[in-house]
Amino acid sequence: MRIFSSYGPINTKLHYYAPRQELLDSCFKQLTGTNPDEGGHYITVWAPRQTGKTWMMREVFFRLKEDTRFDAVKINLEVLKTEKDVGTVLQYIEKQLASDLHLDIVGADTPEKFEALFLRQNITRPLVLILDEFDALPEEAISALAGVFRNIFFSIRENAPNVPDQEKKYLLHSVALIGIRSALGVENVKGSPFNVQRNVHIPNLTFAEVEAMFRWHEKERGQQVAQELIERLYYETRGQPGLTCWLGELLTEGCEQVPVTADTVLDMKLFNEVYQAAVHILPNNNILNIISKAKQEPYKRIILHLIGTKEKIQFNFDKPEINFLYLNGVIDIERTEGKSYARFASPFIQKRLFNYFSDDLFEFMGELYAPLEELEDAVSEGKLNVKNIIEKYSTYLEKNRDWILKNAPRRSDMRVYEAVFHFNLYRYLSVFLDGFKGEIYPEFPKGNGKIDLIIKYAGQTYGIEVKTFKNRPSYSKALRQAALYGQQLALQEISLVFFIEEIDDTNRQVFERESVDPDTGVRVMPVFVETGR
Repeated sequence: MRIFSSYGPINTKLHYYAPRQELLDSCFKQLTGTNPDEGGHYITVWAPRQTGKTWMMREVFFRLKEDTRFDAVKINLEVLKTEKDVGTVLQYIEKQLASDLHLDIVGADTPEKFEALFLRQNITRPLVLILDEFDALPEEAISALAGVFRNIFFSIRENAPNVPDQEKKYLLHSVALIGIRSALGVENVKGSPFNVQRNVHIPNLTFAEVEAMFRWHEKERGQQVAQELIERLYYETRGQPGLTCWLGELLTEGCEQVPVTADTVLDMKLFNEVYQAAVHILPNNNILNIISKAKQEPYKRIILHLIGTKEKIQFNFDKPEINFLYLNGVIDIERTEGKSYARFASPFIQKRLFNYFSDDLFEFMGELYAPLEELEDAVSEGKLNVKNIIEKYSTYLEKNRDWILKNAPRRSDMRVYEAVFHFNLYRYLSVFLDGFKGEIYPEFPKGNGKIDLIIKYAGQTYGIEVKTFKNRPSYSKALRQAALYGQQLALQEISLVFFIEEIDDTNRQVFERESVDPDTGVRVMPVFVETGR
């Protein structure tokens, strides 16, 4: 019986997997060459972490090993990630080559000696070389190796284009460098000499691939899987292989917090239980790595900007902070009207980051309301008045603003990031509702800063859409969007919270009027919260 696995490369005999045959065929063809007599390509295989780069190239390697036209060697370089000496790196690779190809070790501790390893008199057949975790190497070693490969490439292709493969000076047929950077040397201040390669990007799983794995499980185990569960899982992970298989493991095998048996139906009830455990309780190395990257400066300010809803961030791969967050699986690309913007890689990742920063910034909330304050206007035994709760939050923020925002992250203009207020509102509502056995869940339907809060209380569902007030024209659009969201949740009314620096009583009376959307019939209740300058 197969299982879902997110721990290292997939074993196709033991684990559920997506065959990705078209992608495998493409990589194999690039390494062998459209016309093998003319040589293969020198490629970099790249993608954010845990997207299946190593597994895919391992499958290509196995296929190459069966092709008698070539020798194929695959070397993992992660063991050298703390090695600073270039000569030691080169000699390590030499030893692995010598072991696989039965070569004599000459001590190739310089680029010149290393390059000589690939001469025709030293190698008997055209060689396909695959180096995994290539960008784990120190910068100087990357530059040295890239320079060697570039020199060999031009020697073969430019100086002897019509010479048969077996008669070429070098028999390095093709090279695959596997890592998370698309262009080797992106962070190399000296520039990358390896400008002859083709980039091969490994995308996330498609919905069809995710669905096929769960239907495979259903057929093999006889454990019914609801279509809605597959759709929700794909929505939350956007097909990121590591997260998809981790949730697949939890859903099919269970965990201490959510036990699963062979008779358990994989439905939305189970998904919601597993998902909440994954968000709040269970550790995951992929997510912990993402949080460790996102909380560092200067990357933290990008995250805080993204969680705000006022302005989008243009995606620019040449910008180091954007490049770093993208290749570490924190953000992705949103294409809108011919432009590219940064967005979170998935709703699940955004939710984990939102929870982390909310707790980190506002672990202590102080007194939410006066001990003797009447709360009947906000919460009763079977009903909430969300607007009145938000008004109490507004009073809380005004009263405690100085100490709440004393150490809050600020932009270059010294204004507090919009995201800080989103975190603070969420934490206020979390603590407030916890006292009345209510629950609140943040949702991120767009991945680009849009935040919705779902409240569960006394068997009822309440919705809050959170925005930063931009201008009057966007106000009407926000009302419409909130109504559509309320309709999606099957609600008759929804609250719309606007953060604004300041608002006078006259404008508050104008803009805080309830409105009923003519198309959906949903009542939208706007409420403004002053943040102060």
